[in-house]
Amino acid sequence: MAYCGQSQKVQTVMVEPVNLIFSYLQNRTWIQVWFYEQVNVWLEGCIIGLDECMNLILDDAKEINSKTRSRKQLGWIMLKGDNITLLLSVTN
Repeated sequence: MAYCGQSQKVQTVMVEPVNLIFSYLQNRTWIQVWFYEQVNVWLEGCIIGLDECMNLILDDAKEINSKTRSRKQLGWIMLKGDNITLLLSVTN
């Protein structure tokens, strides 16, 4: 627990990563996926499947290049969890 001042008590809540990813799956949240050692490219899509190794299946996936700002439509794609650095929920 963290304390803020003397009269206010702030409680910290820990959420397991797989639970957060599962909530993205249930809510069909649009996400960005950033990769290890690939800083100029990321994917956007909606998670439709996952497993305990954080392998993901994205629906309506798009590859975005940060240098050229080009977008490439990929459709369904499976991502290996070892390559994923960051998942970020975004709004369209």
